[in-house]
Amino acid sequence: MSLLITGAVLPDGTSTDLLVDHGVITELGSGLSQRGAHHVDAASLQALPGLVDLHTHLREPGFEQSETVLSGSRAAAAGGFTAVHAMANTSPVADTAGVVEQVASLGEQYGYVTVRPIGAVTVGLAGERLSEIGAMAQSRAAVRVFSDDGTCVSDALLMRRALEYVKTFGGVIAQHAQEPRLTEGAQMNEGALSSELGLAGWPAVAEEAIIARDVLLAQHVGARLHVCHLSTAGSVEVVRWAKARGIRVTAEVTPHHLLLDEQLAGSYDARFKVNPPLRRAEDVLALRAALADGVIDIVATDHAPHPLESKECAWQEASFGMVGLESALSVVQAAVVDSGQLSWSDVARVLSRTPAAIGQLAGYDAPFTVGAPANFTLVDPTARRTFSAQQLHGKSVNSPYIGRELPGRIVATVHRGTATVLDGELRPEEEVAARG
Repeated sequence: MSLLITGAVLPDGTSTDLLVDHGVITELGSGLSQRGAHHVDAASLQALPGLVDLHTHLREPGFEQSETVLSGSRAAAAGGFTAVHAMANTSPVADTAGVVEQVASLGEQYGYVTVRPIGAVTVGLAGERLSEIGAMAQSRAAVRVFSDDGTCVSDALLMRRALEYVKTFGGVIAQHAQEPRLTEGAQMNEGALSSELGLAGWPAVAEEAIIARDVLLAQHVGARLHVCHLSTAGSVEVVRWAKARGIRVTAEVTPHHLLLDEQLAGSYDARFKVNPPLRRAEDVLALRAALADGVIDIVATDHAPHPLESKECAWQEASFGMVGLESALSVVQAAVVDSGQLSWSDVARVLSRTPAAIGQLAGYDAPFTVGAPANFTLVDPTARRTFSAQQLHGKSVNSPYIGRELPGRIVATVHRGTATVLDGELRPEEEVAARG
């Protein structure tokens, strides 16, 4: 189906019409027309390049009761994403070429978004020996990002070897920065509130110490390091120091760490239990400022679905994690766009262009040009909505935003020229053809 988008506001603030045919943008300008094309009147709508998530848990294979590649892809499209990078903590773990190829093939089959698997750094995420990094890199999935997310590669020698290995083909290690001995039994951010609530504290230094070690290792071997879900003001300063010295480090922040703080743990509502934990209000402000000044490179959702029984229980027994694909853009708008800290051009950078570059995903460096792959989203930034479970399109409902008013609404998501969301509605699976 050809698409004619008229009057869309591009990230630089200019307005244009876009014509999409055969998966690419074929014309840009004003007064465009095309017989037989589906017309979307985008006057006052913000056009963004398709959002790219570098940190998504799709759970398949092995944990399909929480999420599948299909359900997670639908959730991503509903949130304006056209590509996601699927974390390796599945069962079996994505530590072989066979598993990463399976995940990539499922993404191609369903077609809602591009699914790029992330390979495990160590076999079984056990932190004892390196996985089949080379085989995954050379597989049809062409893995370039490797992470044991959910656990930290805490062994310094093993981390060094992993960095050396990926350097040979330009890959990147994405580290879950959590010193395990400092976080045994930890339940929330360590501080006066954790003592008051009687919950075991999770010190900021457990994150900061690993980041400090790893940027020095990355400097030593000349490799690329990416820091997952950075959450403290101290971590910001470590990354700032490393970048000032030319160390090849990038960092991400989640939407929830930009908006929510540790006070929510006082409700004992396990929807707010996440790894790393929600931090102090001072940390939230530092993270926003670091995203605005470029010390933090990207926003990544850490979309972590869980079944009801894993969240509707006592805080201490509950699983860590939140779903976040459908709400990510709205939360970023609420936290840093409406406040004036980020422009829509900045949003395009931190939620599309830079995560695509880190993940070595082609087609996102010049999104609104003739001949570019048609991966983009249209947003109504003036809309406001009370977020509800009905707006979640995955299999789990562990969102911390249910019942909260959020700004913005996805009007359309276009992936490889096909509208996966159109006129605000997610299109049925049978109408979203898989592309090769």
